[in-house]
Amino acid sequence: MKKMKKFLGIMLAMVMAVTMLAGCGGSSKESSSSDNGKTLKFGCFSYSESLDPANIINSAWCNSRYGIGECLFKYKDDLSVENTICDEYSTEDNKTWVFHIRDGVKFSNGNDVTPSAIKACWDVLYANKTGSSNPSKFMDYESITPDDDARTLTIVLKQAKADLRKDLAYPVFVILDVSGDYDLAENPIGTGPYALTSFDSKTKATLVKNKYYWNGEVPYDDVEIDFLSEDNKALALQNGDINLVENVTSTSDLDTLKKDDNFNVSIGQGVRTGFAYINEKGILGDDTLRQAVQMALDHKTMCEVTVGGLYTEGISVLPSSLAYGYDNLKNPYTYNVDNAKKLLDDAGYKDTDGDGIREMNGKKISINYITYENRRLSDFAQAIQTQLADIGIEAKINSMDADREWNKMVAGEYDLCDSNWITVGNGDPTEYMANWYGKSDANFCNYKNAEYDKLYEQLDTEFDEAKRAKIIEQLQQILIDDAAVIVHGYYNSSMISDKTVSGANIHTADYYWLTTEIAPAK
Repeated sequence: MKKMKKFLGIMLAMVMAVTMLAGCGGSSKESSSSDNGKTLKFGCFSYSESLDPANIINSAWCNSRYGIGECLFKYKDDLSVENTICDEYSTEDNKTWVFHIRDGVKFSNGNDVTPSAIKACWDVLYANKTGSSNPSKFMDYESITPDDDARTLTIVLKQAKADLRKDLAYPVFVILDVSGDYDLAENPIGTGPYALTSFDSKTKATLVKNKYYWNGEVPYDDVEIDFLSEDNKALALQNGDINLVENVTSTSDLDTLKKDDNFNVSIGQGVRTGFAYINEKGILGDDTLRQAVQMALDHKTMCEVTVGGLYTEGISVLPSSLAYGYDNLKNPYTYNVDNAKKLLDDAGYKDTDGDGIREMNGKKISINYITYENRRLSDFAQAIQTQLADIGIEAKINSMDADREWNKMVAGEYDLCDSNWITVGNGDPTEYMANWYGKSDANFCNYKNAEYDKLYEQLDTEFDEAKRAKIIEQLQQILIDDAAVIVHGYYNSSMISDKTVSGANIHTADYYWLTTEIAPAK
């Protein structure tokens, strides 16, 4: 009995001690990290309901952004590439490429990363590809041959490429373990610094340190990702609920955080373009209507006022900061409401029943506009809706999550569809410009132009960078002349942390969020 009393006394003391420690948490800022800063709380928008890279392109990006998976190569901030899982490569004709797989790399479950394991992963990707995550857009191959003894992966392409490494650095080629019964949608096993332990796309994801990580010390033992709406990001950071957040899009919130010494704000150079696809298999297949729409839109005011300078105005699908001849481009449809109205009047598109909406071929001109609330795209949609109403065009806005919008875009169930793309996702705009190539699986806007297609096809065989740049300049001008896309502007990404975190800088290619650069502040 005495032993039992003594045991109970010890247990009571332990409980009291734990309770006292729990009560010393202090403010919410202090309680946002534990174990002396070894837990990171990260807030971001939920970009996909799935982490399977064969699902949609957002799913592939999330594997990279959350620190779960890596590719053979990685983009640097100048969009050249550096070795990661591959440590050496060779090619003699740009058609046959031999990649040596780094020794000692393991998946987060302890399985070895072999050339055969990489091929098995890509086999699954190619077998289950979808329109937006189609790897053939980047690498169309004749054969992939693994040699586990030599630790090489030999890829023979159907057509030579200037630099296949840039394509293989794109997150769609993330390397995951597919040897077991793993659910790639909710439990991908990669080689990144963190291993996923739970995933609920509506609320939260949790990760732990990958004890097998090959590339140095992993700074945090645990990572908790809170999926937040755009409106809640800054507040969660200020309240201490999170330590780190991506892309605060409220101008006032961003200004407040910049002025507050308790936070570090990193703004990335803009290689993203915000734009609205125009579906030409529908009412906007009419040239006159597209031209009038372009002239009705005041992009300068929308960029500078509506979204508070988070975008820079521009006329082309490629940002003005890139070396593809932006200054040589001419816009025949500059902002002029009177000219837009006259164009519609001359075409006979008039409001005959006095309801404020013009008719075309006896039907009201009503546009189905789909958007989603990220990077201020829905704000552009609302501003465009108002401006189109001024010239007698109705725009019905349907706002939804990113996955649903993507599925509707692929199905062609829209007239205008908002998007925000990294324009040089694989270090080159060729893949991005395929959005308007007539033979591309990614041409969800049903755009057709024989001159554009002919020029685009020249990119496959032209390796001279100056000549490629000139072709890309010509492609941009064709899209402008055809009024083929509504360009909102060029977006700057951001990464913001509190003072418990160091190294939280946004990268040019924003596939890299939870990296080992982000660590507890010393």
